[in-house]
Amino acid sequence: MGAATAILTLFVLGALGLHLLSVTIVSLRLARARRSTARAGQPPVSLLRPLCGLEYALEETLATSFAQEYAEYEVIFCVERVDDPAIPLAEKLIAAHPDVPAKLLIGTDPISGNPKLNNLVKGWNAARHDWIVMSDSNVLLPPDFLRVSVSRFDARTGLVSSPPVGIRPENAWGALECGFLNTYQARWQLLADSLGLGYAQGKTLFWRRGVVEAGGGLARLGGEMAEDVASTKLVRGLGLNVRLAPEPFAQPIGRRGFGTVWSRQLRWARVRRLGFPLLFTAEILTGALPPVLAIAALAAAGAASWICLPGLVMLWFAAEWGLARQAGWPQGARDVAMWMLRDLMLPAIWVAAWAGRGFTWRGNQMDKAGADGLSTAK
Repeated sequence: MGAATAILTLFVLGALGLHLLSVTIVSLRLARARRSTARAGQPPVSLLRPLCGLEYALEETLATSFAQEYAEYEVIFCVERVDDPAIPLAEKLIAAHPDVPAKLLIGTDPISGNPKLNNLVKGWNAARHDWIVMSDSNVLLPPDFLRVSVSRFDARTGLVSSPPVGIRPENAWGALECGFLNTYQARWQLLADSLGLGYAQGKTLFWRRGVVEAGGGLARLGGEMAEDVASTKLVRGLGLNVRLAPEPFAQPIGRRGFGTVWSRQLRWARVRRLGFPLLFTAEILTGALPPVLAIAALAAAGAASWICLPGLVMLWFAAEWGLARQAGWPQGARDVAMWMLRDLMLPAIWVAAWAGRGFTWRGNQMDKAGADGLSTAK
């Protein structure tokens, strides 16, 4: 066996082994989460939800803010513009739940180049409690969301976060979005957290106010291309840990266009490249395509049977299917086909992420040069 053949063989075995190991660890984690019951004290919590326009299933997702099985909490909706179409919906939900303290705050405070932070800062300042959670408006919060999140805190925890998982895709490109979110991104993030290397995800950031203040204040979260990268660095800089919720929270996806999925994944890839460049460098090897190409090279050289090629593909995606089925995530034939397309796209997204330094997010041009200032908040 030549050196090249040995290297390719070891790479295929290593890539497949890591893939199967990640699926196994995350599957065990989710099984434990389903069996466990969160037990913790219930300090009063302020729940902040930024609003910007009418998103898919918005009334459903925002209504979960008022269905928390928790002793004492308040809800604060934050919106930038007085003409935002989400305002009547927020006012309707507040009026429909008089038993939950809630308010709607309108305006923006430009503390950074991050428009979401500029929207949220008024809610942060108005929060009555020192336990504060920021949760995006398109996330479905389960009734035990606050209780489970609080239970993840210990003396070494600076932040509790969670990636989203996509549910209810209504077309193929929606299924592709779920493929990126669920058995790929959520799997890797849950694996990292299970190994003690948690990374924040901007969909849900649960803070104790004192941690943010010790790290330099809320404006520090605008010092990177995205608040999740800045949050991770702030927490680790204080010698604390980021921990994820035991299982992710759901995001209804609905219909998507291919261009929307591509631009969103490219945006997140550039955020990861600029925030954690060494870690991002290895992402080129995380999908099925590199080991498939390696198997094809071995077969072409006569060092492996061509039957190994479909065998690898079947085993790879069967493992993902098993994880999705156990977790209750989308896992039909269309979803599996979109997982395969996703893995074909991963190298292209990786290359494109190196080719630029910025992106447009909700009409705001974001770039690394402006992350510490206000030039991008236009």
